[in-house]
Amino acid sequence: MACFIHESSYADEPVSIGEGTKIWHFSHVMPHARIGENCNIGQNVFIGSHVRIGNYVKIQNNVSVYEGVELENYVFCGPSMVFTNVKNPRCKYPQAESRFYIKTLVREGASLGANCTIVCGITIGRFAFIGAGTVVTRNVPDYALMAGNPARQIGWMSEAGERLDFSGSSKAYCEKSGKWYLLNNNEVREFSGN
Repeated sequence: MACFIHESSYADEPVSIGEGTKIWHFSHVMPHARIGENCNIGQNVFIGSHVRIGNYVKIQNNVSVYEGVELENYVFCGPSMVFTNVKNPRCKYPQAESRFYIKTLVREGASLGANCTIVCGITIGRFAFIGAGTVVTRNVPDYALMAGNPARQIGWMSEAGERLDFSGSSKAYCEKSGKWYLLNNNEVREFSGN
């Protein structure tokens, strides 16, 4: 099964787009971008040169994924969320060369809520959950739930997207996935058994 690119969208060669990926209306994929399999790229999405996007990624409408950004598998980008790739932009002193771009990594399964902003140069941890409108200015741990401007951690989320309750215990259970989680030294990890 090949990829689908709507007739109103452009994918500039050379580009790599995986099987089963769908690119919807008015989107633009720049040269040397690599998009994995079974992704869903919404309306009016821009994907910059050399961007790396894993498999099963969902990018909602009006998102620009600029050069220097990498999205691992199963990342969710909510509508109109924002990536940056330059810390101190100036029109008079353009930094439109890849040597100036600061890398951003979004790890497997992370969710980036609608209208959030991810400042460049950070890593969003595995299965982290960034609330709508949040402004993220520093690294985010795995499974962390972040909200506010600037972002602050307000809890923990399971791989399945359920809030974990560690109150009174270092263990939490996610009913949606049937998995247990352990909180130790302000880090969360899955573990087997209770």
